[in-house]
Amino acid sequence: MAIQPLMNTYNRLSVAFDYGQGAWIYDTDGNKYLDALSGIAVTGLGHAHPAVTEAICHQAGKLIHCSNLYTIPLQQQLAEKLTQVSGMDNVFFGNSGAEANEAAIKIARRYGHSRDIDKPAIIVMESAFHGRTLATLSATGNRSSQAGFEPLVSGFIRAPFNDLDAVKNILRHNNNVVAIFVEPIQGEGGINVPSNNYLEGLREICDQHELLLMLDEVQSGNGRTGRYFAYQHTAIMPDVVTTAKGLGNGFPIGACLARGKAAAVFGPGTHGTTYGGNPLACAAALAVVNTIEKDNLCQHAESLGQYILDSFHIQLADKPYIKEIRGKGLMIGIELTDAGTELAVLAKVKGVLLNITGGGRVVRMLPPLIMNQNEADLLVNTVSSLIRVYAGEDTAS
Repeated sequence: MAIQPLMNTYNRLSVAFDYGQGAWIYDTDGNKYLDALSGIAVTGLGHAHPAVTEAICHQAGKLIHCSNLYTIPLQQQLAEKLTQVSGMDNVFFGNSGAEANEAAIKIARRYGHSRDIDKPAIIVMESAFHGRTLATLSATGNRSSQAGFEPLVSGFIRAPFNDLDAVKNILRHNNNVVAIFVEPIQGEGGINVPSNNYLEGLREICDQHELLLMLDEVQSGNGRTGRYFAYQHTAIMPDVVTTAKGLGNGFPIGACLARGKAAAVFGPGTHGTTYGGNPLACAAALAVVNTIEKDNLCQHAESLGQYILDSFHIQLADKPYIKEIRGKGLMIGIELTDAGTELAVLAKVKGVLLNITGGGRVVRMLPPLIMNQNEADLLVNTVSSLIRVYAGEDTAS
């Protein structure tokens, strides 16, 4: 059998896209789809947003790249903007969420060594997803993603998500823990939303034991949950927070933000990047952050997300094949009692893009922040009907 030129790393659906506009994306045959996945929480401003398009085109005509050996004014502007909206002290820019998380892991280890801990360990969570590099894969709580890539990177201790007692128990038996690394809402794990006191409890534990609280907001950041960062639904502040995905609206950029003692860990030569934070990436990201702020998209995501959740509850909550409908802002998951792996294909046929995660049981929707109520109604009605048909309750139309 002939080897295809693309490595076989994705089970791709049989569709190719040509262009997009707002919450809609069009395939090469002219069919249109409501994009309720946003490229997996990436195109928060929708497709072909004029502010992002103008910023990229303008900057591409001036300067795309220069080395981080020199001052990059747009990088400085973006850092100032992100520290302002987050309350953090400083930022390291990379090219992806995995790179941002690698930076966080390195901060934790270097922090540990500064405290004379020879083998620093980080507490991570079951069902977590932090990336595909060896270190972030090792931190990820998905055995199927790790299989075949052993030996994994050591230094991670796993706890159940949303279980403060389990974290406390780990600390009773380990004196080399230096940080807790957690997603405020687990995305790939199935839109798992913790109890209201979870982040506050982790913050308290970290303060008691002089640990860094590190939050992976690669998916939940940039307005998606109804605040710029999901931790801002609480009163706590992390020591490190990472983000990417929606930061560039499709242009690759990642950020690792730090505060207090974590902000002083890196020095010249301790970490670096060739492409990270180049002028083109920063121009795109600045356009995104400014638009989210100017158009009040955090507030819109919060209200529209609640509307979508309420609408799904009305249509599906009493069904025996529904285990739970959950989410925050525009991170929405419907957990089925049985596997629903074919629903992504069926939804595509009906003109809606979503995906199935959480072990094949959770319908995951990550609509763009600019989605309107009519589009939200179309999403809810289409997906609810598909689930009823899939469960054998309704007849397909």
